[in-house]
Amino acid sequence: MIVYAKNCKEEILENGVKRVIKKWINDLMVVELTWGKGMVGAVHTHPHRQCGYVLKGRFEAELNGEKAILTEGDCFYAEGGVPHGLTALEDGSVFLDIFTPYREDFV
Repeated sequence: MIVYAKNCKEEILENGVKRVIKKWINDLMVVELTWGKGMVGAVHTHPHRQCGYVLKGRFEAELNGEKAILTEGDCFYAEGGVPHGLTALEDGSVFLDIFTPYREDFV
């Protein structure tokens, strides 16, 4: 399967973050998120395993109560049920989320 960016729909979340769901199959989903400085993805949990990867910019990540600054090329892994959240530290920061299984609540 090949996914072209021009065929993916952008949506604006309630916190202002731009989300583009690239594609999903039963056990995998890739989502690209673009953030403005100070935008917050509140600490939350879900049953899906997740890898989050910084494509551009800087974020303060919180994972299971531990905070860290993530920059381009850094990532985190969260098992299902582990509390995690993000705050963008720069305008135009871009984060890639990879979930397994896919997030039914996103589609």
